[in-house]
Amino acid sequence: MSHTTFSGGFRQIQRHDGIFQEHVHDAYKEKGKPQEPAFCSQCGAVFHAGHWQWRKAPEGANPLVCPACHRIHDHYPAGFLTLKGEFFQSHRDEIMHLVRNHEQRERTEHPLQRIMAVEEKDGATLVTTTDIHLARGIGDALHHAYQGELEFHYNPEQNLLRVSWAH
Repeated sequence: MSHTTFSGGFRQIQRHDGIFQEHVHDAYKEKGKPQEPAFCSQCGAVFHAGHWQWRKAPEGANPLVCPACHRIHDHYPAGFLTLKGEFFQSHRDEIMHLVRNHEQRERTEHPLQRIMAVEEKDGATLVTTTDIHLARGIGDALHHAYQGELEFHYNPEQNLLRVSWAH
């Protein structure tokens, strides 16, 4: 490793492998894998073969609350998607249909990716999600289908993504 010394005795360390893992604290991310078999007592998702999936819970499965249901219960979204603009307002039903369809497709394979709420706020529509990837995916789908302006703001300290789409 090489380093550069700055005033005050601080050094900048440069890694040659390009890997630097920061610790991200996410209270809703499981600390370890749940003991299998397990199922969510709220939504019925089953933890099997190392991940959450939609299937019938095996007999004797341990009841617990999955991270998505935990976020929904606490009203603590990971993704915020703001939709606004004249085009959005005039095509709102069609666009919201795309939003719901995208969520249903993702949720089929990834039970922890869900829309928590849709609300009108300050002339815009705010969609909150249980997962940052769902918010990003919906934003990308809207941009692909309708263009417009798409912006992302990720806060790694809170594992939070804000997506804004305007058209």
